[in-house]
Order: sequence, then C-alpha cells, then structure tokens
Amino acid sequence: MPSQTLTALLDDACVRFGDTPAIVRDGAPDLTYRALHELSARYANALAARGVRPGDRVMVQVEKSVEAVALYLATVRTGAVFNPLNTAYTAAELDYFMSDAEPALVVVDPKSREAAEGLAARHGIAAVETLGADHGGSLADLASGQAQTFESVARDASDLAALLYTSGTTGRSKGAMITQGNLASNAATLIDLWQFSETDRLLHALPIFHVHGLFVALNVALASGTTLIWFDKFDADRVLDAMPRATALMGVPTFYTRMLASDRLSRDAAQSMRLFISGSAPLLAETHDAFAERTGHRILERYGMTEAGMITSNPYDGDRVAGTVGYALPGVDVRIAGEDGKPVLAGDVGVLEVKGPNVFSGYWRNPEKTADEFRPDGAFISGDLATMADDGRVTIVGRAKDLIISGGYNVYPKEIEVALNDLDGVAESAVIGVPHADFGEAVVAVITPTGAAAPTEADMLAALGGQLARFKLPKRVIAVAELPRNTMGKVQKNVLRETYADVLSRS
Repeated sequence: MPSQTLTALLDDACVRFGDTPAIVRDGAPDLTYRALHELSARYANALAARGVRPGDRVMVQVEKSVEAVALYLATVRTGAVFNPLNTAYTAAELDYFMSDAEPALVVVDPKSREAAEGLAARHGIAAVETLGADHGGSLADLASGQAQTFESVARDASDLAALLYTSGTTGRSKGAMITQGNLASNAATLIDLWQFSETDRLLHALPIFHVHGLFVALNVALASGTTLIWFDKFDADRVLDAMPRATALMGVPTFYTRMLASDRLSRDAAQSMRLFISGSAPLLAETHDAFAERTGHRILERYGMTEAGMITSNPYDGDRVAGTVGYALPGVDVRIAGEDGKPVLAGDVGVLEVKGPNVFSGYWRNPEKTADEFRPDGAFISGDLATMADDGRVTIVGRAKDLIISGGYNVYPKEIEVALNDLDGVAESAVIGVPHADFGEAVVAVITPTGAAAPTEADMLAALGGQLARFKLPKRVIAVAELPRNTMGKVQKNVLRETYADVLSRS
C-alpha cells in the first residue's frame, strides 16, 4: 500500500535506497539517497531556524541546482508549502505573487536579493534568503551549519504540499493548491504504470519550477529509487553523450526535435534506453514517427496540467498512437462533456473533465473561481477540448479559449494545424482567431517553414481547400522564423492573438 503523503513516500524511499546514487552530475561526486536525505535535513533545520512552520508558504525563484532539490524536499519535510516560481517572472510578477501567497520565506538568486527585499518589505515579509546555482547564497551557508538529521513533520493527505501559480494567459495567475495526497497518489501511479525502479537512470534536463520537472520527473524518480542523471538545462549534445548510461528520458517536444536535428541520434545511441516520455506541449505526429524511425522507440505521450498532475497516458505496453494522449490513469476518471456537463458521444468534441486523487483542492483564496471550475459531483473542468474514442483513448483538440467561432460555426484549430503541418515546406503551425467585422472571428494561421523560404500563402491555401470546409480556411497564412513559446515549449497563442489582432484590417 503506497504512502498516502508525499513526505512519507520520499522519506521511505531515502531510507530504502540509502546507498543507491540519487543524483549524478558531470564533474561532481554521486549523491546517494542517504546523502540527499541528510542534505534536505540540513535545509529543513535551516527553514525552521528562519521561522518556517507547517502550513507556511516558502516562495522559491532560483536556478536549477541540487541544492534547490534539497530545499524542495526540506520544505515538504517541515510541513510547509512549496511555492516555486518560473525564473523568467519579472519583479512586477513577483510583487503580485508575494501579495497573494503571503509567504513566510522568499528564496531568490543572489543577484535578485535587493529587489526581492524591497518587495518583501512592502508586503511585511521579514525573511528573504538566497540560493545560487553555484551552491552559494545565504540559505546554503545557514544550512551548512545545521544538523544532518530532521524528524519530518507528520502530515495528512489533505494537507497542502505545494502552491503552483497557473500561467495567467487569460488574466491574473491563480494559485493551485496541491495536496500531499495529490502528489503521493500521482507518483505511485506513474511508477507502476511506467515501470520505474532502482535499476533506472533518468535523464533530467527539465526545469524544476514546473509540474513536469518537479512533480513528475523528480517525485517519480526519487520515490522509486531511480538515479537522476542531472543537467542544469537541456543541451542535445550533452544528453546524447549521457544516453548510453541512461534508461529513460522525460522531455518536452523541443527535446525530441533538437535531438532529431543531430546526426548522432540513432538506434545505437538509444540502445540502453527503455522509455522516452513527452509532455507539457503537443507532440507533432511527424516528430513521433521520425523519432521511431531513427531510434526504434515510440515516444510515450501523456497529458496533465497544474491542477491535476498527470491525467492520461499512452500505455507502456501497447499501442502508443501519435497525436493521442492515451487513456485515463488507473484510479482517475475522465469524461468529455458539453457545456451542460453531460457527456458527449464518442468521437465528439467536448471539454475534458477529471475526477480522482490527483485533482487539486482548489484555487488559493479564491472560492468563487474554485466553485466555477468544479461540477457538483466534484469533477474538475480542465478547459481543454478533447475527444474520446469508444475504447477510452483521448485526443486533445485544443484549449476551449482557443476555439474559434466564425460566422456561427465552431472551428477547432488543431484540425487546421494538422492539415498545415502535413504540407511540404511547413515545419509547424499555430491557428488563431482574430476579430472580423462580418464573421465575428476569422481564422488566421501562423507557420514556420522547414527551409529558408516558406511555401507561398496561395499554395498553402490551395492545398487546404481540398481538405477543409470553406469556413475553416484561414483568411491569412503568415510565415515567421519561430513561434512564441513559454519556458515549457507551449506555443503562446495569446501572444499571437495580440500580435495579429488587426492583421486583416492591415491587409
């Protein structure tokens, strides 16, 4: 029976796998599970010395490092609430997060200390510490003098373990309250589903302020005794160098496209690997197929979100179908519903709704928004448009907010993007709706070319004309060097909508 709290799950693993390497880094000694547990104890004692108590928020905006992992584990062990922030957030955004989360402690990079202290003073936050990716900073200094033992604070499954802010593309970021039970159940399920064990060595090149790198990769690895092959960031050559020593990789689609661009990627290079996983953004079918042809491995695509961790996955054993995100995880209920909350027919588009032990407890200090996002039976309304086949396999179509209604007709961007991506000369596309005087909204496509020159707009529209109904055809197809993305590789359609809001009036 798996532990019902993340604290107990990780504590148990550190004891059970004591002499197993937990983290391996180039140019640094291996860090065993026992040593990691002792390091996290030092940081837990440092947090306690700075006045952190169970339930307090610990706000962290630092570069990726092993010390940052120890701080995460220490926060969980003290019973506090880990509040990681994207390292790209500005001072203005940090100001908002401080006012909303009211942390007991803020930890930033040394170079950001002065600005953080000014903001913290404004919000009555007394404790600001630093932690550098090069091991430096005041919190590291404080931790180095602490005892290497710490009795983890007992928590219940319903207690908060983390507060994660959503991206805020449709308004102010909201804090998703993630419980101990949410994280423990998701980790235990994924370990079983993806068959992780102490024999695995996971390439970890993801950031650790985000669900993917923090809760999926770290929790799954550390709770199963897996050894992490550690990178501060993704570099295709460095990952390919390490691949013969590894068994698994969790990545975003960009990882796979960059590896495919290297002639070093081959079946021989991947012969020790048993599993490649992709998430955080849609994986193009051609990327999936090209990777399989080059390496003999079919990438396992899964689907999740901040509020629910992992929700669906293609099977470990069985067909991994390109363009789909597989089936609901064991113990998780998924349905595709209309606006009224009633399930739609198999194959029809609706909004994905989810229930299960992985689903968060609500939005921080925002009961109205929480109530709006849950059905009366407790199902969370994801906001993602999807279809479900008769056998339960799920395909994500897009975000509900990305739905285009043109002349009264519903247009799903994913359908047009798939057609565009199949055209010669098109590497990737993003379809958006822009204001239109007659239709309300009109379809506009933004593409990146595979070569120096893109196909002509006329040629692309002519090719689409034989595949799509007239009301789905883009009014414009615009070629750009690259699509705007967030740090996890998701195309920022809100940025495209702002950029091209008046493109039809300009033309």
